[in-house]
Amino acid sequence: MSRQIFNRTIKVDGIDIFYREAGERENPSVLLLPGFPTSSIMFKNLMTALSDRLHLVAPDFPGFGFSGFPAKDQFEYTFRNISACINKFTDEINLKAFTIYLHDYGAPVGLQLCVNHPEKIEGIIVQNGNAYEEGVYKIWDEMRAYWDNPTPEKKKELYAFLSEEGVKWQYTAGVPEELLPTISPELWILDWDSMKRPGNIEIQYELNCDYKHHMKMFPVFQEYFRVHQPRALVIWGKYDPFFNLEEAACYKRDLPDAQVHIIDGSHWVLETNFDEVLKLIGDFLRQA
Repeated sequence: MSRQIFNRTIKVDGIDIFYREAGERENPSVLLLPGFPTSSIMFKNLMTALSDRLHLVAPDFPGFGFSGFPAKDQFEYTFRNISACINKFTDEINLKAFTIYLHDYGAPVGLQLCVNHPEKIEGIIVQNGNAYEEGVYKIWDEMRAYWDNPTPEKKKELYAFLSEEGVKWQYTAGVPEELLPTISPELWILDWDSMKRPGNIEIQYELNCDYKHHMKMFPVFQEYFRVHQPRALVIWGKYDPFFNLEEAACYKRDLPDAQVHIIDGSHWVLETNFDEVLKLIGDFLRQA
């Protein structure tokens, strides 16, 4: 069976949405939603490995990767609006039902899709994706204080990650030294190449500030879990500097049958701990 990845682009409300697709349509589908600052490229290895038995689709969000980058007066860069765009994208490619993969920014995008269109969701896979206060407790306090009282000085300090060095740091922060060679440098090079386009850092800043609205949605997401009880796999890198390890266990409060696995890695376990993560995902999807 073919393991070929196809690179495609489709118009969604006039915006070019780039996506990677692999596997046969008659197989169970997985919608792969990437985190900051990356794009569908983070899923290439996973797609190749699983495409013999699954249908996998990984879109780039507007303003990210190879998707279109509309101006701010033409597109609202909020997680709510990006989620609506990705939902329309699934309609455009006739993707009616799927397991949804939530990583980092993929969580605020994908969880709103889950809440608004639960009929599409066959299961969820969480890779360091935030839906509980425990995940951001204390670790995001300084950022939250800035959102409530923004100052130029604090903006310069807190948003230093919107830079070439900052993008690389997103990948290397918290990673045990012995695992650093597993992270491919083209990831942050491609991310920065996308982000350095004129005006892109400004929309990245606005989107990050919108994360406060994602946090306000936590009770809504948790209610979705309790009511709909999607099959769930939670994979968490325990050295993640962005989200607390304590969040991983929280999913079982609302999803008692969730499979929760703590990985000896950081935020990017799909890079650093690929074999272990691949087995967990493969086993989970075989059980569906």
